[in-house]
Order: sequence, then C-alpha cells, then structure tokens
Amino acid sequence: MKKALLEHVRKCLENCYANGTLSSGLMPEIVIEVPAHTEHGDFATNVAMQLAKPEKKAPRQIAEILVKDLAVNKELLEKVEIAGPGFINFFIRKDLWQQSLKSIVVAGDNYGKGTAGNGKKVQVEFVSANPTGPLHIGHGRGAATGDAVASILSAAGFEVIREYYINDAGNQMDTLGRSVYLRYCELLGKAVEFPENCYQGDYIKDIARDLVTKYGSRYLDAPEEESIPVFSRLGGDIILQGIRQDLEDFGVVHNTWFSEQTLFDSGKVAEAVSSMQQSGYIYENEGALWFRTTDFGDDKDRVVVRGNGVTTYFASDIAYHKEKFERGFDWVIDVWGADHHGYVPRLKGIVQGLGRSADDLKIILVQLVSLLRDGVPVAMSTRSGEFVTLKEVVDEVGRDAARYFFLMRRSDSQLDFDLELAKRQSTENPVYYVQYAHARICSIFETVTERGLLPEDFTKIPLEKLESSEEMSLIKLLGQFPEVVEGSALNFEPHRITYYLQDLAGLFHSFYNKHRVIGEDPELSAARLLLLKCTAQTLKNGLTLLGVSAPERM
Repeated sequence: MKKALLEHVRKCLENCYANGTLSSGLMPEIVIEVPAHTEHGDFATNVAMQLAKPEKKAPRQIAEILVKDLAVNKELLEKVEIAGPGFINFFIRKDLWQQSLKSIVVAGDNYGKGTAGNGKKVQVEFVSANPTGPLHIGHGRGAATGDAVASILSAAGFEVIREYYINDAGNQMDTLGRSVYLRYCELLGKAVEFPENCYQGDYIKDIARDLVTKYGSRYLDAPEEESIPVFSRLGGDIILQGIRQDLEDFGVVHNTWFSEQTLFDSGKVAEAVSSMQQSGYIYENEGALWFRTTDFGDDKDRVVVRGNGVTTYFASDIAYHKEKFERGFDWVIDVWGADHHGYVPRLKGIVQGLGRSADDLKIILVQLVSLLRDGVPVAMSTRSGEFVTLKEVVDEVGRDAARYFFLMRRSDSQLDFDLELAKRQSTENPVYYVQYAHARICSIFETVTERGLLPEDFTKIPLEKLESSEEMSLIKLLGQFPEVVEGSALNFEPHRITYYLQDLAGLFHSFYNKHRVIGEDPELSAARLLLLKCTAQTLKNGLTLLGVSAPERM
C-alpha cells in the first residue's frame, strides 16, 4: 500500500510541475508515515511543507493544489484530507485492505521478504570473543544481535555471510597458556605462585585438569618457553570448542571462523602495512610506524608497528579488513561492544585508506546487559574470574526467551534482563505474550479442523464483513510487516521486529477478547479464520527472523 501511495504522490508532483500549478520542479524525498491517530487516516505526508520554501507558498496552499490531483485516484484512495498547517492524510479503500490478506496467505513463509538488498554481498562479523574464556551474557547480546541482523538482511534480499574472527594471536593467548600451564603444574603437586594478571576463573582449572588426564606429567619438567605455547594452543582449542557449542545451543551458526594468526602466518599483515605505507597512510616516526587516523576524525594518530618491531592490534585490523573486501563484500558489518565506540573513526579510516567508502563499513554497537532477578541486580564480578555465562542464562530461561530479551531494545541502549520475568508463563513476559498469541491461533485452527469447519481454499473467501475497528486495525498492521522488515534491515535494528510483534500480539488479543471467531454467520467466520491465519503466519515469520520459535501449543 505504502509503495503504491509513494508512487502516486510522485506522479502527482510531476503532473503539477507539468501543468504549471507548481513551478519549482523540486522532487523532495517523499516521506509517507502512519499517523499516530486512526482518525488522521492510514497514511500521511508532509510534502507540502517541504515544498513551501522553494514554491514560495504557504504549505496549506500547496496541499490544496496537490489534493485535487491526488484525490483522482479512486482505485487506491477512499478520500484525501488536509490537516493542520498542511499535512495530507490518506484513507485507503477498505476493500484493498481486506483483499491484502490473500497476498499474505499466498506468500506464506515468504511474507515479509523483499528485494531491497538486490543481491548485495554483506558480511556480518559478530561475537568474535577472545578464545580465553567462555561467553558471558554481553557476548550473548552481541550474538543475538548479529544473528538477527544477518537473518533480516537475508530476508530483505542481501546475500549474507556470518563470520567469527578468532583473536588467536597476541598477548592474551600467551597469558592463557601461562594460566593453564601453572594450574596444570599445581594439579601435579608443584608449588606455584599464580600471578594476578593470569586468568583466574575455575574454567582454567577445568582445562588444566583435562590436560593432566590427557598428557599426565609430560610437560611438568619441560622448559616454560616450550610448554606455554603448547598450552596456549591446547587451551584455546578447548575454549573455542566450548564457544562453538554455546553458540550452537543458542541457535547461532557462523559460516566462517577466521583465525587472526593466519594473517601473520600468510604474511598478510606485513603486506597490508607495506601497502598502506606506500600509499602514504602509514608513516615512520621515532622508529615506529603510525597510521594517519587524524585525517579521518581521530584525536591522534595510532601506532601500527612499535619501535621494537612488534605489531599492534591495529595492524591486524588493517590486514583483516583488507582481506574482507578482497573477498568481494559490498558491505562489511562489525558488531562490537559499546566500549569500542572510540575505535570507530580509526576503522573507518582504515577502510578509506583501502580505497573504499567509509559507508561500506557499518558498525553496530551493543551496550551492556544488567542482569536482574525479580528486579534485584545480580552480581557479575569479573575480578575473581567468576561471571554469568551465556550458557547459564540459556540453561535457566531457555533459548527463545534469552534471544527475545536480548533483542527487545535498541542494541546501543542499556538492557535490563530479568531472569524471573523471562521464565514467567504470563502475559507480563514479552516473549510468552507473543508466542502465546501464535499458539492460541493454532489451538483455534485445531478445534476448527476437528469440527470440519476449515475452509477448503482461503484465497476464495469473501472478506467484506471484516469491518470492525479491531479487524481493520489488525489487517492494517499485518500490511506493515514487509516495510518493518525492510526498515529493520536497512537500519540494522532488529528491535523493530520485536516492537512490531508486541503490537501485533496486542491487537490480536484485543480482537479475540471482543469477537467470536466461529459464529452463526459462516461467511464472517471464514473471513475471521483467514484473518487469524494471516496473523499466525506473520507472528511466525517475525519470530523466525529473531531466531525464536513459534510454538503451536503452550
């Protein structure tokens, strides 16, 4: 509906310029919105206000000119009105809304999918936690966000690859190796002084215990400089295996796992630094190599290679993003913790240094999660190495609730995650509220099928009797779903889907509490069954995009 209306407004403007009733010739970005109040129509535009200055006319005067031409389209519009200083309100023909239900039935699981991406290749890199410990709930929010963004982009017509970047090079891996090695020695009875800067969690002891079982005392008397690299690799492999399993249990499967170490082993880090140096983006000063990040909005230039020849993580990022674009991606999307916001201009600088537009790199920032239990904060200390893992949360509340709760708010806003609320089987629980709407409709269809009242062909059901305010509100909201998916994809905002599902479940419950689905009028009953079939399909499609199930029974 919205796209048809947008095209109608555009043609109307062209007509007005052609016949001289408007003179500027300006074609503004036409914004069509759903008014906050139903009495203001199905859609509204402020295009008359946008044209006031170039046309040198009052907005209302321009609106009056436009409405004469707009109102001619009786195939689409029931009426067109001017409101306030010059808003134009559109009322779509009721029968068009009613008939739109049949397109939902025909589309089925594909309802909501579109072509906005036009096959553009996109890589979404997310989670990418260091393989030095298990995933915590902050990683869980990043995992849910990245996975949902990838699914929504796919639905909008993009070709999407999910990638995990394994930070398996650098000091953190040496620290892991040392931590596991010292615990290994400790378990074998050797006196050990465990440094504060080593990883303190019990999971290190668990890994060490596994290695004692597997290797016995083989490494106990070996030189540390030989043993620690071995324990770095063994410990990292065990942790990474656990990360993969935790993500799989969370419903997240990456297409690619990319090792940072391979960038060094293949010489790609040195090659990328040399290339940037030749193009003038990297310069030498006091024996070190620096990237000119101040040219791209950073507060100071950043070291790429230290004076002692050791590279910084910045060098790896140059090589990694160079490698990404060489794989042919049109967009590269990185999902980061919000504490990395200061790094955004530096990475944008890298991308421009590679000869790409800064807009080819999209950064999604994910804020912290505050864990609550019935409104009371749950302590999440990391100093002792004890923290709430993603696995613990999923085990307690379930995959569906965990994913839905992580996606309920904008990713860059703080999130309160209440464990008890997430488990509650009541309408207070947002995910239960939406899933229950789907299950309730499935229950109705089960009863209808048992009674032999299921229509043979939903596409042939007359729909004129769907005219109550509750029915029309539900129909109109169902019609918005493809637009919501597209907007969610182009803005990388999966929370738009959760907001929509809450509204849709709310309208369904309101309708169901007021109207009988199966009544004395068979034609009305069949039409209402079609309405509910479309509602269940849309709820299912929306939940699927979020990686949440749509149960038929609850």
